[in-house]
Amino acid sequence: MDTLLTGVVLVHAGVAALWLGSMAYSLFAVQPKLSRMFDDPERVEDAQRVLAHGNRWPVVGLIGVLWATGFALVLLAPERSAGWWAAVAGQAVLLAAATGLFWWVSWRGWPRRVFALPAELPGLARRFRRVAVLMLTLVATAYALGILAAHNGVTG
Repeated sequence: MDTLLTGVVLVHAGVAALWLGSMAYSLFAVQPKLSRMFDDPERVEDAQRVLAHGNRWPVVGLIGVLWATGFALVLLAPERSAGWWAAVAGQAVLLAAATGLFWWVSWRGWPRRVFALPAELPGLARRFRRVAVLMLTLVATAYALGILAAHNGVTG
């Protein structure tokens, strides 16, 4: 594997791991602790807003790097078997779905949540959790597909 390809693989895998790890940490460590810290759903919501503030554009950057390095890997790959193309297509579909969900969360869901009435918060929080678990599953599956493809020699 040449140096450029190795570098692109490391950036791609590292950024994917960063996004995956931050989603998992938020879902399984931060959010449950916030719920235990505050009995009032409105206070939990306020704390989540504070933690989420300013995170949209860094995540957009992560997603952009994943797409750019993914395209670079397509161009740099030494071998393009049918299995390799299947793995790339699968990862692209999964990343596209996760990107779409992130768009919904950022530009539709959060504004709705910020202006929600107190009675609407529990339902919105449940919906956000379902979307977050789905996004985590999509990104984790794409990550695992990439690792399996590389491990089984699909990429050469």
